[in-house]
Amino acid sequence: MGIMPDAWIREMAETRGMIEPFVDRQEREGVISYGLSSYGYDARVADEFKIFTNVDNAIVDPKNFSGNSFVDRKTDVCIIPPNSFALARTVEYFRVPRDVLVICLGKSTYARCGLIVNVTPLEPEWEGHVTLEISNTTPLPARVYANEGLCQFLFLKGDSPCEVSYADKAGKYMRQQGVTLPRL
Repeated sequence: MGIMPDAWIREMAETRGMIEPFVDRQEREGVISYGLSSYGYDARVADEFKIFTNVDNAIVDPKNFSGNSFVDRKTDVCIIPPNSFALARTVEYFRVPRDVLVICLGKSTYARCGLIVNVTPLEPEWEGHVTLEISNTTPLPARVYANEGLCQFLFLKGDSPCEVSYADKAGKYMRQQGVTLPRL
């Protein structure tokens, strides 16, 4: 299994719609960088956020999740409370090839500010907007800038296609749009 370079990512995005919209270079002027890099793609965070709140004293239960645990905001700058988190989504829509697994890592600019991005791997033949968890590990409020880079996706190509893909399993997060809460 090897990590795929910029030329392969560009080809797959332009001919097979693997990433839409696709930016074929690093945009950096006055923003946290996004777009194609040497061995990955730096995705942007959209302007839709679900910020964790405990106003209703909800219990976080992955088997019975309540949307009351969040407040919705559509904004260019999201402020995440201290020691809390927000859910967001990528601007980009991804379509993962059958012989590829995609891993997401947070960008160092945010990591150096105590903001950690968590995303589970994008499985073969999964597609949709990626829901992102942004954790503020600091005791201070933290800003996240919409339509700027938040995380980098790395594309690992297998030696052969998998026997059963995410699409074959009819996965519960297939073709998700917007910020998607946990499902059972």
